[in-house]
Amino acid sequence: MKATIVTIGDEILIGQITDTNSGYIAKALDKVGVQTHEMVSISDDRKHILDTFARLQNQTDLVIITGGLGPTKDDITKHTFCEYFQDTLVRNLEVEQHIVDLFQKILTVTVTQVNKDQALVPSRATILHNAYGTAPGMWIQKEQTVFVSLPGVPFEMKGIVDQYLIPKIVTEYKRPYILHKTIMTYGMGESMVAERIEDWENNLPDFIKLAYLPAPGRVRLRLTARGTDQALLEQTIAEKVTTLTELIGDIIVGFDEGETLEVMLGKLLTQQQKTLATAESCTGGRIAQLITSVSGASAYFKGSVVSYATQTKIDVLGLKPELIQEHSVVSSAVAAAMAQAVQKLMQTDYALATTGNAGPSKGDSPADLGTVFIGLATPVGVQTFEFNFGQPREKVIDRTVNKALELLQKEILKSSIE
Repeated sequence: MKATIVTIGDEILIGQITDTNSGYIAKALDKVGVQTHEMVSISDDRKHILDTFARLQNQTDLVIITGGLGPTKDDITKHTFCEYFQDTLVRNLEVEQHIVDLFQKILTVTVTQVNKDQALVPSRATILHNAYGTAPGMWIQKEQTVFVSLPGVPFEMKGIVDQYLIPKIVTEYKRPYILHKTIMTYGMGESMVAERIEDWENNLPDFIKLAYLPAPGRVRLRLTARGTDQALLEQTIAEKVTTLTELIGDIIVGFDEGETLEVMLGKLLTQQQKTLATAESCTGGRIAQLITSVSGASAYFKGSVVSYATQTKIDVLGLKPELIQEHSVVSSAVAAAMAQAVQKLMQTDYALATTGNAGPSKGDSPADLGTVFIGLATPVGVQTFEFNFGQPREKVIDRTVNKALELLQKEILKSSIE
């Protein structure tokens, strides 16, 4: 079963807002065996909408549209629905009562006629209740394709998708099984990973596909299996992951989509009852941001000093000016001193520190652009690591963050074995 997701709105096309709805819908569909074949963003234009509907008619099983629903004149989706399906608008009394209740009981404001008119829906549409807003979802079938219109407001769209759309799809369609398994690797580039697993990849069965999802310092390998025999899919995926682990087990750090490195670090620190702090210069607090994005991070993360300026390293972390003068602010000695200083300041077991020339121009150090030093303080001492991540600036910062977390994870794992 294939689906196409269509977002309507000039605000998306001019970059005013980012489309997050399509990703949410695609994930929800994937979980129940519906393959998203295409994602399209189109303008708030009647002809453009009609042309898109006509193009997709009978070419896909399900067309899900978000946006263009609401009380204002530029919200034209349901009117275009009527034109495309040769239908007329009728007042749905249940929707209207919901709108009245929402305004009077929850918003405690007077409902206007414009708001009540959102209860006007195509007569042939099956209504998908919008518990969190006034514009209902609509389900209309024409020939071999079902068209579903959803409001563009994300929390309203999510409510309809989770509570009504997905259950209706599950009830009305027979779907294949789609299984995913994501293997997280760190410390090796995409091409090198591909070379190491080339024979393994070439011997995958036809119903399993492999995708490489690279990011700075990491590569996710996603296996996707499709078929009607769930047991066979699960068994084959498990077997392939086992043989893959034998090939690249040295760079595998996790197996689930949600198991990012920061999540795994949190688990390790929690299990070992250890704590962490950071002192960041060139990364500007991004390591701390990633770590604190994990729920429950306060149990192991004590804080961070973003010592971006050289003087802050002296005033807050207590680094000696002569140390910086002798070695320069971008150096192994300064990275080590920063890590030890924040470890002492926050009274933690581990501490990470970063200092570097991210570019595009040099700061208070003559070090080459892209040069980064990472300091890692542990319960038994301090280590430093030197890298040159080249340019541009964003690449240097991203790779530094990833490498710092990778080094910390390896150190924690090593200490747990010893």
